[in-house]
Amino acid sequence: MKEFNAQEQSSATVIDGKAFAQKLRHEVGSQVASFVGAHGRPPGLAVVLVGEDAASQVYVRTKMRQAEEAGIASFAHRLPAATTEAELLELIVALNADERVDGILVQLPLPDHIDEGVVIEAIAADKDVDGFHPRNVGRLATGESALVPCTPLGCLLLLQDRLGDLTGLKAVIVGRSNIVGKPMAQLLLKAHCTVTMAHSRSRNLVDECRQADILVVAVGRPGMIGSDHVKPGATVIDVGINREDLGEGQSRLVGDVDFAAVAKVAGAITPVPGGVGPMTVACLLRNTLYAAQRRESARQKASELDVSTKGVAGEPG
Repeated sequence: MKEFNAQEQSSATVIDGKAFAQKLRHEVGSQVASFVGAHGRPPGLAVVLVGEDAASQVYVRTKMRQAEEAGIASFAHRLPAATTEAELLELIVALNADERVDGILVQLPLPDHIDEGVVIEAIAADKDVDGFHPRNVGRLATGESALVPCTPLGCLLLLQDRLGDLTGLKAVIVGRSNIVGKPMAQLLLKAHCTVTMAHSRSRNLVDECRQADILVVAVGRPGMIGSDHVKPGATVIDVGINREDLGEGQSRLVGDVDFAAVAKVAGAITPVPGGVGPMTVACLLRNTLYAAQRRESARQKASELDVSTKGVAGEPG
């Protein structure tokens, strides 16, 4: 298998998502150690895999391994493809009630006979480390504290590391999925960018993209964005992961952006692989720690309220 050389014919700065993700995982690991010292237990992540999808199995192994390396307790639930929706929902109810578990991730896609929307809504919102639950989606949209989808969160962290304060920058997002495009827009709005949502049916897509100081692409079409889409000096975040057949049994991973062409125009660009991908898992660990911290804080507040209420109830009327 041949992988693309990210530095090949590049004048743009190549954003090293792999190195940034490693740094983030180290920071999470340090905070996990502090959490264990304060609460006597590690944060817990439950990962549920239904079926034998090869790519999903790889993702799950990576997530579990990196969670354990960061000191997070991991609980794997591997279910056969014939698992019914009712059986999966029964497991989620049990995980919602499990005090060892702070984060629940059901690996997508699910088999066709299981409704993904029903499953996502069954996960307790405060354990939804994917950030897909409607309550978390609504909180993000209204600017409240929320668990945020991992991939757009990773994109935001890379942008802030590269550009610093994003206030006033023009951001264009190509792709309107619930997993990346829509939450990416909300995060950039919260960072005070001026945001345009575009997609495969947008008119004058080239003109829309060329206005962007920040261009985030997540459409699942290899090489869709070329050099004519990019304003000179723009920062380009390529979320796409596509496998390109090179013939003779060889292939390579490519993004939604024509890297070789765009790198000659952009100021900075993420490669594929080695850009956004590693950030997704690192942000999952970050979300799990955050969920654990929030749950412990809520438990502490509830305990303090209970003590206060008992004191008031004991006073003479």
